[in-house]
Amino acid sequence: MASATAPLSGPAADTGVVGLIALAHFFSHLYILALPPLFPVLAVELGVGVAALGLALAALNLATILCQPPLGFLVDRIGAAPVLIAGHLLMAAAIAAIGLAPGYPALIACTIAAGLGNAVYHPADYAILAARVPADRVGRAFAIHTFGGYLGFAAAPITIVALTGLAGWRTALLLTGGAGLGVGLLLLAFRRLLSNPPGARRPKGEGGRADRRLLASGPVLLALLFFVLLALGHGGITGFTPIVLERSYGLDLATANLPLAAFLLASAPGVLLGGWAADRLGRHGLVVAVCSLVIAAVAVITGLASPSLPLLVLLFALGGLAAGVIAPSRDMLVKAVTPPGASGRVFGFVMVGFNLGGLVAPPAYGLLVDSGRSELVFLVVALVSLVTVATVAGTAGRRPGAAATG
Repeated sequence: MASATAPLSGPAADTGVVGLIALAHFFSHLYILALPPLFPVLAVELGVGVAALGLALAALNLATILCQPPLGFLVDRIGAAPVLIAGHLLMAAAIAAIGLAPGYPALIACTIAAGLGNAVYHPADYAILAARVPADRVGRAFAIHTFGGYLGFAAAPITIVALTGLAGWRTALLLTGGAGLGVGLLLLAFRRLLSNPPGARRPKGEGGRADRRLLASGPVLLALLFFVLLALGHGGITGFTPIVLERSYGLDLATANLPLAAFLLASAPGVLLGGWAADRLGRHGLVVAVCSLVIAAVAVITGLASPSLPLLVLLFALGGLAAGVIAPSRDMLVKAVTPPGASGRVFGFVMVGFNLGGLVAPPAYGLLVDSGRSELVFLVVALVSLVTVATVAGTAGRRPGAAATG
């Protein structure tokens, strides 16, 4: 049996930890996209417009933004396992409760609760993986964690629509939330496997001044900006590719979704490839920079050159593969600027960038589309990807603990 104070002893021993974390991450992403497929039904059932339903999703994101950093501190103080389990159970219960919601105010309350539950995953998951998986395998562990989230996104519309067709939207949400509660009980049963080793927790004597200096240090702030930029670029592609291709290329909606489908399908194996690259190559900044340049090139060609549909699909598949490869090296860059015992608060802080980018990207790109210059969406994505390379240059050169004294 692995020691409670050391990383696990071998690849086989890693499987339980990584599998549980990836399973929980799968459900978190499934829940994030559980409501959009139901918008047409919810608008009628609850008597509200689509904009009001969008506000419910915004409430989920805002709750995550506000709660994730302090929960990162809690992870470092008391350990990641209890925080992860409590948050997972809360998010699953909130999704199930939407199936019982009598009206729109109850929906908003449930999405806020779901956002609070969602705030635990990044600080807790990364703290557990960084502490429990040996350094020569942690890149692949990060990759499998991210892959689980990608599968959750992919499964959400299929699962929710199928269950709604069989039993109605309320039962669909009750069953989906109930399955997550079952996973929460599984996490509870194996909580000792998920516990931080004592050496990976925050020393009790640390104070607020050291925390502020850590989070305000250059590498950590650059990492936050890095995540904002990744979310802005990714949001431009995943959220606006169909409408831009429809308006700029004259494609019908079904055809305009083909390049996006290629991007998303290629991203999943890209994550697994990126995990291997992160562990074997060790050049995390270089991997992120090269992949960001690939995405920038794909965006520029799409925005300026009007390639044929087969070439578009091929280009977007290449861009999706690059986006997937980025993810594990991205996480390793954050780990490299994180002092021992600070994984929860650093990951909890910098990954707020995803939510910030997710709030900014839709209205910003929407303005470009509404102005009649939809092709500029891809050029902005290219520019954002190039700026991302600059943030990597500032983040990649530091070693663990460097940020603490910066």
